[in-house]
Amino acid sequence: MRAALRRHKAVATGLLAGMAGVTLGSYALPPGYWTELLQASAKAGLVGGLADWFAVTAIFRHPLGIPIPHTAIVPNQKERLGQALGRFVANHVFTDAEVRAVLARLDAASILRGFLSDPATARPAAEAMARALPRLLASLEKGQAQRVMRRLLPRIVSGQAAARMAARALRLMVAGGRHQEVFGLALGQLKALMAAKEESLKTAIADRVRAEGGALVGWMAGAAVARRVLSALNAELDKMEPGDSDLRAAFETWLEGEIGRLENDPSRAESIGEALRRAMAHPSVAAWLSDSWARLREAIEADATDPEGRTIRLLTGMLNNLAEMLETDRSAQERLNRTVERGLMTLLPAAQGRVAGFIANVIAHWDTATVVDRIELRVGRDLQFVRINGTVVGALAGGVLFIVLHALFGRVAT
Repeated sequence: MRAALRRHKAVATGLLAGMAGVTLGSYALPPGYWTELLQASAKAGLVGGLADWFAVTAIFRHPLGIPIPHTAIVPNQKERLGQALGRFVANHVFTDAEVRAVLARLDAASILRGFLSDPATARPAAEAMARALPRLLASLEKGQAQRVMRRLLPRIVSGQAAARMAARALRLMVAGGRHQEVFGLALGQLKALMAAKEESLKTAIADRVRAEGGALVGWMAGAAVARRVLSALNAELDKMEPGDSDLRAAFETWLEGEIGRLENDPSRAESIGEALRRAMAHPSVAAWLSDSWARLREAIEADATDPEGRTIRLLTGMLNNLAEMLETDRSAQERLNRTVERGLMTLLPAAQGRVAGFIANVIAHWDTATVVDRIELRVGRDLQFVRINGTVVGALAGGVLFIVLHALFGRVAT
């Protein structure tokens, strides 16, 4: 670009020098019509070339280094030109109509779908989200976010929507047979607890028999009664293991009834919600939730750093599902495009002011020599054509004017 500018300057300057040479050389020719025509054309071309050289040079610097007023326009008006350029870009490029037209051609939904469906971009995006997860979790525990969660959580778990959500979760658990696994786990824990506390339970039952029947009865039958009670309880618990246990069937019937009441009985949902609200407000429950959250957070943070962990796989799957939805769901595409458009249109007025200020600030902080050099490199070549055209057109105009005046008035002074 710089070499092309130098080449065009040399051509324009050479043409100007040629006109000066023709002007001087014409005086060595014999007088006559054609000599006078040549002199008139050469003089007009020389004047036109000099005028355009002065005009082009005055844009960037003082001609011949002379500080003539209204020359070196770019260096002297750098800040004003930067502000004008910023306003022009903001008001005539970043217009409402232009931004809407660009967004219509871009199709943000297609761009996002392509990004999410490409493993080369979706996987790094999931890894970046996983890396940001610890900071997000930490922010939830600080300041206003933590206080808001403490206030909202009891309301969330105790509302009508929470009751319906709990009913749906329980129904899915029953449909999958998971409720029996939970029941079995509870029985196993109960049996383990009774085995661990067997001696304490025997003592408690014997003391109760003694308290009810007197010391003699307690001494004679207390231990026997305790053994029989514990044996009967263990026997009943053993019977509950098979899938056809009456107690298991009764538990399933009770659970289905509770699900129905949660779904259809507002008072039942409200009573459950009230119980949950009181439970959430209890200090021991709050401490347990805090401890559980701390453990969960540690597990999530540890897994998020593992490239093959569940967190990254889950996030990658979520991004892939989103891409598939954007590919097949036309309404989702339109909603996303409209959301992006509305968001950008809302930000556009502020963005216009920022763009104008940014351009003006950048140009204001440029070195003056840098500004002149960059602008001249961009438009200088075209400006040399102005010089060339001024020289050529001046010569042609001078010749035509000489011919017309000579035809009208005879001899014309040159």
